[in-house]
Amino acid sequence: MTGSSGDGSGGRPLRVLVAGGGTAGQALAFWLTRGGHRVTVVERFPALRATGAQVDLRGQGIEAVERMGLLDAVRSELVDEPGVAFVDARGRTKATIMANTSGQGRQTLTSEYEIMRGDLIRILHAASKDDAEYVFGVSVDGFEQDGQNVTAHFSDGSSGAYDLLVGADGQGSRIRRAILPADCDPYRRLGIHMAYWFVPRVASDSNIRDTYMVPGGRQIMRRSHNPTETQVYFVMREESEEASAIHREPVERQQRFWASRFRDAGWQTERFVAGMRSSPFFYSQEIVQVRTGTWSKGRVVLAGDAAHCASPYSGMGISGGLVGAHVLAGEINRHPGDLPTALANYDSVLRPFVDAIQGEVNPRLLRLGMPKTRRAIDAFQAVTALACFLRVPDLAARFSKHDRGGSWQLPENPAPMSTV
Repeated sequence: MTGSSGDGSGGRPLRVLVAGGGTAGQALAFWLTRGGHRVTVVERFPALRATGAQVDLRGQGIEAVERMGLLDAVRSELVDEPGVAFVDARGRTKATIMANTSGQGRQTLTSEYEIMRGDLIRILHAASKDDAEYVFGVSVDGFEQDGQNVTAHFSDGSSGAYDLLVGADGQGSRIRRAILPADCDPYRRLGIHMAYWFVPRVASDSNIRDTYMVPGGRQIMRRSHNPTETQVYFVMREESEEASAIHREPVERQQRFWASRFRDAGWQTERFVAGMRSSPFFYSQEIVQVRTGTWSKGRVVLAGDAAHCASPYSGMGISGGLVGAHVLAGEINRHPGDLPTALANYDSVLRPFVDAIQGEVNPRLLRLGMPKTRRAIDAFQAVTALACFLRVPDLAARFSKHDRGGSWQLPENPAPMSTV
């Protein structure tokens, strides 16, 4: 693979390499190509990674998709999840918090815009593939840079020179590791771990998401996204070396670990564990936030989870990636001949938004939602049931002035609408 580098000055299009073909990488390719730049996206998976669990759009993320002209496409693929129920070991509903579909205020535990990650990835790819070059089965193994360009070395043995390298390679970003000091730990750990997979749907699986609390700071969630499949999530509070290390082990060992941790959990645990091995995928992760003092170094910049993973508990992970791509592309498109200014502006404009969505994650509140004892679980469910009876979650959502991204305003479009 080869890349030709422009001089990055005047009106010449930039040659941009994006490492990572996820949400942020594809959204960035969409906007940069509309700014006239030549974009190559390299994705280490051999094909489009259109898999994964259910995600949602909130606040400024909805606006970012609308700016791309893709909101109707997203609406056509939405998952019907009208609310979240808290259930006991017999599956009886103790309390239900419904989604806020009023079009005003704040989304609740489930968003008005719930979509499978794979469907969102396919929508973004369809919108960007004709203008950007996509290369699958290849990763960036290393790079060096000078004042004129950045030379990337790829896993297939080739190399290429570019004006800009974007690390959109997720929360475990190799690009980020290369530009930060060796002693920098970018992770804010929340002491929570999660695994999720798919099992066959059965007649009792409704469209309402079920949440089942288990003593020991454990939780099981079940949500069904189509007529034949149900998603299963095991979540637990644990701060141990074993828990942090398991996510790097082979899948079979991960599955044994999670099965052992939830062996005595009850409810539908046996069904869910039995479905692990036949699931089309199994994903295990530690819940972290990525927090760094800088998102760029020279001609290398970070985007999406590589720059500012907010964690699933922010509710803004996907929205944050889409908004960040919007801001980064806008600054590059407006300052193609002055990358230092573009990247500095990207940081200063986006940082308040990132601080807001990351600040939504309060470890103390998360621990309250994952009680250790049966008595604490019963108290949580009783309080939640009373709040739902009094319509507190519904009224609080409807009358909130802002969603989780606060009052921060999405900047002007990265490229003129006439080119979109």
